[in-house]
Amino acid sequence: MMTSSSDTSSDVLIIGAGPVGLAAALTLRRRGVNVRIIDAAPRGASTSRAAVIHARTLEVLSTIHMATPIIEEGIVVPDFSVRDGTQTLAHLDFRGLRTPYPFTLMLSQARTEEMLAAALAAWGCEVEREVEFDSFAELGSGDAAVLRHRGGSKERAAARFIIGADGSRSSVRQARGISFDGSEYAASFVLADVVLTWSLAPDEVQLFFAEQGLVVVAPLPGGRHRIVATIDDAPSQPGVSDVQRILDERGPDAAVVESLVWSSRFRVAHRLAATYRDGNIFLAGDAAHVHSPAGGQGMNLGIQDAVFLGGLLADVLAGQRGEEALGDYERLRRPAARQVIALTDRMTRMATLRGAMVRRLRNVVIRAALRSPRRAAALARRIAQLDA
Repeated sequence: MMTSSSDTSSDVLIIGAGPVGLAAALTLRRRGVNVRIIDAAPRGASTSRAAVIHARTLEVLSTIHMATPIIEEGIVVPDFSVRDGTQTLAHLDFRGLRTPYPFTLMLSQARTEEMLAAALAAWGCEVEREVEFDSFAELGSGDAAVLRHRGGSKERAAARFIIGADGSRSSVRQARGISFDGSEYAASFVLADVVLTWSLAPDEVQLFFAEQGLVVVAPLPGGRHRIVATIDDAPSQPGVSDVQRILDERGPDAAVVESLVWSSRFRVAHRLAATYRDGNIFLAGDAAHVHSPAGGQGMNLGIQDAVFLGGLLADVLAGQRGEEALGDYERLRRPAARQVIALTDRMTRMATLRGAMVRRLRNVVIRAALRSPRRAAALARRIAQLDA
């Protein structure tokens, strides 16, 4: 059954209620825009997944009054070290960054989503769950989305603007025929949250190079640690023994995994949408760009997309800017994604080099390059996305 198109209309329809869609919706609602946000899933994220929030993202979140509450929930981590076994190759200190937030914040994506959703609800907008994007339909005044509800009923939802924030396999992007060019990395990744005991600093993100691949260890709230590691063929559901073996092989000191909270295996590609906009339909977050998890850049880039786009659409809807300003979204945000893709690709390829000779050469180059405080500070700024 299809309801009448006049039954449902909004200024902005957002498809996807992850952190990107939620941040866009909150930005718009705070400006008084009539927003509708839907998601196919029956509930929000229950696992940590993306857990890094960088300085630039906190600056952006501060504009919608979310930086302070999110910081209060997370762990402030001002240091980042690169090691190979017991050798420290480089140390980045974020304390000197010119920002109100000179650190990396570690917080579960699930908690970030909960807080954004609660703030959005306080502004009178709830996520509509088990509502899925089906296709586009043409109306006399423009485009509308056909939505499918649990049980199979459909409706035609009209909106002045539509945002596809529905992830790397975006149905919105596919429905508009927008290409998503790039390639996939050969290695798979293990992602795990564990309870861990070891002797290294509790407030530092640490990346370890090893012959077997890289591993990143970072603190999370609640006495947990996030583990990210490359493995040629990771198990579908990594267990305690898998994570313990990774740390035994690649870590510099005795580490004991006491328990596993959550784990996953995934493969990663680097891809960029050919365009971020098709008329009044926009892509944001993973629907527009994906890349290696190196440096924890993905969710950050997406939230920045969302708040920028939300503010831009609010300006146009309020008559404060003309429709020609809509081009600013792609003009400014797509180059930022290109920079992040280039950075994370270099970091991943450098970290996964094989062969003793090339690895020794890489270590020498990293030590020499980042011995310079100026170069180290520049890299810290790039990781913090303050140059985007």
